[in-house]
Amino acid sequence: MVYSNFTKRSLLVSLAGLMAVTTAACGNSADNDANGGSSAGDKVTITMMHPWTTPNIDNDVYKARIEQFQKDHPDIVIKTDEVPSAQYKTKLRTLAAANNLADVNVVWPGADLAPLVDGELLQPINGLMDNWKDILPESALTPFNVDGQQYAIPTKQTFVDIVYYNKEMLASVGYEAFPATYADFIELVKKLKEAGLTPISLGNKEQWPLQSSILSIIGDRFTGSDFLQKVLNGEAKFTDPEFVSAIAVIDELSKLKAFNTDANNMDSVQSQDYLIQGKAAIHISSSTVDARVRINNEEGDKFGIALFPSVEGGKGDPAKSAGVVQYGIAINSKLDERKKAAAEEFMKYFVSEDLYKDLISNGVVVPAKVEVPEDASPYQKEMLELTGKGTAPVFDSIIPTQVVSVIQNGLQALTVGRGTPQEVAQDTQAAMDEYNKK
Repeated sequence: MVYSNFTKRSLLVSLAGLMAVTTAACGNSADNDANGGSSAGDKVTITMMHPWTTPNIDNDVYKARIEQFQKDHPDIVIKTDEVPSAQYKTKLRTLAAANNLADVNVVWPGADLAPLVDGELLQPINGLMDNWKDILPESALTPFNVDGQQYAIPTKQTFVDIVYYNKEMLASVGYEAFPATYADFIELVKKLKEAGLTPISLGNKEQWPLQSSILSIIGDRFTGSDFLQKVLNGEAKFTDPEFVSAIAVIDELSKLKAFNTDANNMDSVQSQDYLIQGKAAIHISSSTVDARVRINNEEGDKFGIALFPSVEGGKGDPAKSAGVVQYGIAINSKLDERKKAAAEEFMKYFVSEDLYKDLISNGVVVPAKVEVPEDASPYQKEMLELTGKGTAPVFDSIIPTQVVSVIQNGLQALTVGRGTPQEVAQDTQAAMDEYNKK
């Protein structure tokens, strides 16, 4: 399994640098206990840390459900710590290293989950699984299951690599559909530039979009879906020619000036606005963005969706979309019985059939088998069809965070003409080698 490659030492990685991140008001410390149930009469307070700070529709659904829980459970107070997504994983690692996690945490599978499990910081929830046996398939649960122990329940399934495009802009340069091959895609980029249009809107201020939404699927097209696991197993390297070719796509697009000039000063939401406002022809982002681009947009019909095209000689399946179950809800293993019971009650309420249906109604893809609500958008069926032909791995759901940071820096440097694909690959492999030594 992936998790066998990680040990408790992971919790100490870069601790000195990470401790600069605040750990206030989030852990299960003595102070926290003092402010919890014992000092508030019959009420018990549990803390929850989450990354739902941006105005994405699913974030609104999650926060509304927390509010509803508190209305329906006046004896339980949820004290939330809202951390922007770009800083969330760093803070989670910092709190984990200090053994100071919140009572309830949003976690990711793979490389992010492993050190939390190895450090025995999360409570196994096998005894609660009957709550989801009829709606969650094994494929949705497996990413959060380690050696037969279930540690979290996912709230959604995100496909990170959806290509949103302005049909009118593409038609203006001779394209009635999105290109099926990389060579034709590059020709499209050139024609859009010649027409005075910005080909691709990118908001890489947070650095993850190039890595997660774009490189994940480009890498899969070149290397195939088993490559990242092979890297973890020591059977492949980031310096292998196929992966260098994937990085070179970012370099080629940058040299063609395919991205907006302010890409590194713009966040992911602003880059969505670029597409919606007609300032760019293409935007590559998650399936969640469909709510803003098409479902809740009066001009939604002008936008189409596609997957990244095939590449010549590539080992990957061009029908696959890069996806991951995400936003797993997990419970701190260090809670006393009263707080543990409250956290479990919250988890059962929060991650439910009602939550999944609310998400579907708002255009969010979920991993659950629930009846599609009547008010669900017709765009939802199109998204499900597009993403239903196989799933490719997402880079930062597999590769350790420390290594992800290195490649993100390298990719961003390429967009401003610094470095080469080979150097980015070498630096990334060096970080992977250093990680494996610890």
